Amino acid sequence: MRSGAKVAIVGGVFAVVASGVGYGGYNLWSGITGGNDSGLSSKSGSEEKRSGRLGADEIASTAESFLAAWAAGESDRAAQLTNDPVAAGPAVLDYREGALVSKAVITPGEPEGTTVPFTVDATVTYEGRSKSWTYASRLTVVRGLSTGRPLVDWKPSVLHPRLTAETRLRTGTAKAAAVRTVDREGVELTKEKCPSLGPLLDKLREKYGAAAGGTTGVETWLESRDENVPDSTLLTLREGEPGLLKTTIDAGVQAAAERAVRQHAQSSVVAVKPSTGEIRAVANNPATGYNTAFLGKQAPGSTLKIVTAALLLEKGLVKADRPTECPRDAMYYGRSFHNLDHFALGDVPFSRSFAQSCNTAFIKKIDDVHDDAALGKEAEEVFGIGLDWQTGVDSYDGSIPAETGGEAAAQYIGQGTVQMNALNMASITATAKDGTFRQPVLVSKGLDDRPIATARRSLPLSVARQLRDMMRLTATGGTGAKAMASVRGDKGAKTGSAEVGGQETSNSWFTGFADDLAAAAVVQAGGHGGTAAGPIVAQVLNAR
Repeated sequence: MRSGAKVAIVGGVFAVVASGVGYGGYNLWSGITGGNDSGLSSKSGSEEKRSGRLGADEIASTAESFLAAWAAGESDRAAQLTNDPVAAGPAVLDYREGALVSKAVITPGEPEGTTVPFTVDATVTYEGRSKSWTYASRLTVVRGLSTGRPLVDWKPSVLHPRLTAETRLRTGTAKAAAVRTVDREGVELTKEKCPSLGPLLDKLREKYGAAAGGTTGVETWLESRDENVPDSTLLTLREGEPGLLKTTIDAGVQAAAERAVRQHAQSSVVAVKPSTGEIRAVANNPATGYNTAFLGKQAPGSTLKIVTAALLLEKGLVKADRPTECPRDAMYYGRSFHNLDHFALGDVPFSRSFAQSCNTAFIKKIDDVHDDAALGKEAEEVFGIGLDWQTGVDSYDGSIPAETGGEAAAQYIGQGTVQMNALNMASITATAKDGTFRQPVLVSKGLDDRPIATARRSLPLSVARQLRDMMRLTATGGTGAKAMASVRGDKGAKTGSAEVGGQETSNSWFTGFADDLAAAAVVQAGGHGGTAAGPIVAQVLNAR
């Protein structure tokens, strides 16, 4: 580190090698700090408060002191070298006593400003069995607010990049049986090949490992304090005998989904087979974070017009080939609605209003429905929204709560209090394509005999036909045409954008089908649906 030296911190002793000369181990207290707290100079027996930009020596010595104390298992000493000793002390102690790390060799890299990267080569020991555990992390040095001392800015991720305040490291007999998870054709699914499936693979193992015939091994894992978040294995000391767990995922479609979401930060996509409800792919960016694709709760914008159109068609208030009014603006109970850039189409077939995503054509019809809560009823009775889906893992099945007046009108165009995610919209599209709701599933219900939701009724044949035709028009000559241009076969689509929480740029939504595959995507702050989310859906559909 300092003057180009390389430092390897081993247990309670560190060695510095520079210019080929080796120096012996130093006592932590006198060798590193010179007898002064954190290497600070003294004046008349009292500490001299420092201020201003941290010097290279301050950054290097503070990092070395902390890493040496941590490697030695000296939790109290390590804690006092951070800006949050109350939290840091127990965490460093738990690294040894909870994760059962018996030895640690920590090698700092070259500082990057005030941040010091380092590698940890630890040894984990449990009941006489040991295994090496190597990973990289980093720390940042800051000045203490009250003393000006250089201190490590404490975060649990210093000890391990995936450690948070809501997790802890543990070593022992695994809580879940080992499992080999495969796609519908037997291709193994791993976190390395399918990063987005990581959290789901952990949850599937936790829930179905024993049922799949697996046995437990000895592991080091990241244990969540939230019972709804699965534990995640970091190191395996002894393999358990894995059971075989088959999912509905298609490895090829999943790979396309993984690639597609990398195009945009904060994006999600789900693919579902309309004829069966089987989930073929699920991907999120970031891959290892919250499973927004299954658990997100946001307004889906105009993609929800699939449900609204079905309602209006069933009520006989519109027909795909009959004219409806598409004015610039429309009012309902004192609330004004307009189209993108205030466009107007005049009196045109309803299919064109659908394909061009004319908001006002839908708003103008709500008064004729004579039931502000009708949209939620349609969504539940036909599209299965809110029916407690049992996919095999945690998921949210959408909501269109009963509203009145202007809030009910906002729901007609997928705004207001409507809450959906990519899974919900992929399922809605699958229902439109097939005509009947088939609850999405990730694993066979035979594994646990869980109940599968069924809708009260299917779409009337004439309504289903018109709905599909309008989606086909959207994909070939409407707002979804550019995004769907590369998609072959029988195809349909619906675009959407939703303004949430006053954000400057709307969320981008897109949903579509191609033959017997439906997919939906959302990109946070992505703008128009066809621009950001559309290409993601197209890439997934092209992988079928």
